[in-house]
Amino acid sequence: MSVVTVRYFAAAAEAVGTSEETYHAESLGGLRESMAQRHGPAIEPVFARCAWLVAGERADDPTLTLADGASVDLLPPFAGG
Repeated sequence: MSVVTVRYFAAAAEAVGTSEETYHAESLGGLRESMAQRHGPAIEPVFARCAWLVAGERADDPTLTLADGASVDLLPPFAGG
C-alpha cells in the first residue's frame, strides 16, 4: 500500500478538523473510502464541493493509482467559485 498525504485547505480543513493527514491507499477511490471511514458522513459534503489534486494535477478518476509518497490536495471553491 502506498502512503499518501492528504492536505485540506480552507473550509475542507475546518470540516475535518485538521490541515493534513496520512493514509494508506492504492487508488484515489480507495483513498476516498478510507477517508469516509475515518470521518464518517460529515466528509461527504467536502467530497462534493472540493477539487482533488494529485501531485498538482486535477484528478477525478477513482481508479487513478497513487504512488507511494503522493500528495493529494482537497481544495474547496474560493471566493464563491
